[in-house]
Amino acid sequence: MIGIEHLTKSFGKLTALNDICLELQKGQAVSLLGPNGSGKTTLIKSILGLVVPEKGTITVKEKVITKDWSYRSAIGYMPQIGRYPDNMTIAQVIALIKEIRPDHIRYDEELIEGFGLDKLKNKTMRSLSGGTRQKVSASLAFLFSPDIYILDEPTAGLDPVASELLKEKILKERTAGKLILITSHVLSDLEGIASHIVYLQDGNLVFYKTVEELQLTTGEVKLNKVIAQIMKGDVPLREPVRNIFSIQERQGKTS
Repeated sequence: MIGIEHLTKSFGKLTALNDICLELQKGQAVSLLGPNGSGKTTLIKSILGLVVPEKGTITVKEKVITKDWSYRSAIGYMPQIGRYPDNMTIAQVIALIKEIRPDHIRYDEELIEGFGLDKLKNKTMRSLSGGTRQKVSASLAFLFSPDIYILDEPTAGLDPVASELLKEKILKERTAGKLILITSHVLSDLEGIASHIVYLQDGNLVFYKTVEELQLTTGEVKLNKVIAQIMKGDVPLREPVRNIFSIQERQGKTS
C-alpha cells in the first residue's frame, strides 16, 4: 500500500532520512520506533506530503504521490496534537471536516459514539481537556474509513477506558485489511496490536521485522522488553537490506 524507495531528506547539514526503503502492506499494523531525532516525524510528514524529500520516491496504492494530492483521501491521519478553531463546537468541527469531502456520504462514527462526543457536541474546542481533544482527533481520523491510518501517539492523554476503546478500533481495522502506521512511546499500548516494527536511528533504517521475529531473536515476549533490549544494544539487529524485505518475500507483494 505504501512503497518508499531510497528516500533521503536533509535539513541543512542534518540528514533526517538516509536512503530509506520500505514496503508497507495492507493488514499490517506497523509501529514506527526510534529515539528522538531518529527521523520518525520526517518520514510521516514525507508520506503526507508535508515534507518534500530531495531524493527517492513514495507510492501510495501504487501511485507516485509527487504533485498529486488526491492520494491523501486514502489516509486517515491523527496528529500528536490536534489544533482546531477554539470558538467552534465539536459538532461544527466534525461538520466542517465532512464538508471537505463532499464525495463521501457514509461515515464511520463508531468512535464518536464510543467516546461520547455526541453528548458533548455543543462544547467549544477551547473548553475541552487535552484528552477530549485527542478523542476528537481520533474520531476524525477514522471518520471516512480510509484504507490507511497514520496515528501519531494516538493514546497520549486518553484515560484507560478511552485508550482501550481506541486500541480495539485499531485492531478491528487491521483485521479488516487496513494498513496502520503508529508511533508511540507507550509500548504497552502496542501490545497485541503491532504486527511489524520499523526501527529508525539517526535517519537510518536499522530493521523492519515482524514482532514474532523480534520476540524470537530477543527471547522476550513483552514488546517493551523486546525494544528495551534492542535500544540497550544487547541484541545485534542491524542487517543487510535483503533481510529488511524478507517479510514481503514470504508474504508475497500485495497492495
